[in-house]
Amino acid sequence: MLHEKPKRIVLKISGESFCPVSDRGISMDSVNHLASQIAKVAQGGVEVIVVMGGGNILRGAQFKAGNSTIQESTAHYMGMLATVLNGLALQDAIEALGQPTRLMSAIPMDTVAEPYIRRRATHHLERGRVVIIAGGTGSPFVTTDTAAAQRALELDADILLKATKVDGIYSADPEKDAEAVLFKNLTYDDVLRQNLRIMDSEAIAKCKEHGMPVMVFNFRKEGLLQRAAAGEMVGTLVTAEKA
Repeated sequence: MLHEKPKRIVLKISGESFCPVSDRGISMDSVNHLASQIAKVAQGGVEVIVVMGGGNILRGAQFKAGNSTIQESTAHYMGMLATVLNGLALQDAIEALGQPTRLMSAIPMDTVAEPYIRRRATHHLERGRVVIIAGGTGSPFVTTDTAAAQRALELDADILLKATKVDGIYSADPEKDAEAVLFKNLTYDDVLRQNLRIMDSEAIAKCKEHGMPVMVFNFRKEGLLQRAAAGEMVGTLVTAEKA
């Protein structure tokens, strides 16, 4: 167990959560599975902030080919817009389960989402609404992992949960190396020193500077999000010191 049950969590969801393995786009089966887990956590009394990825729709790296005429900063903005599409789908799926939400975007688009304002987001959380944050930080050259770390810090979350397709942080890619070892607990320095690429180094550095714990777990396994939100140790926990 963690020291106590978190009151407020940030859940970083990658774009791959919105579609089956090795697929692209938005699968409503995948969205509904996510929505069900998130609604259960929120209805259990935990304040939930969801930070969206968009790689299931578009990745900026795909425009880095030699014949691309799209600037890298433009590609990053395109990726941020993809997170809004995912946020809209997730919002409706969660609300269909009776759980109120608010979709907020760091890129102003008042027709479909509220602007991200820290005090307004806090107000929504205190009213029991799931806050879904899209648009990254609103600036290019910043990953959604770093956006999640930033939101966790400024919204005073108790823990940052990173939902992935594997069981936690491994010594190597478990899909390529059968000898890869799953770590149960790591320090921020371990992750940075060993270059364990489960989150980008800037995100880990932000969490280290402010003591924000990070838990990495497999979102595809039913019940793990609820267990993590209840303070249980699932996946890999990253903190200043090993437990």
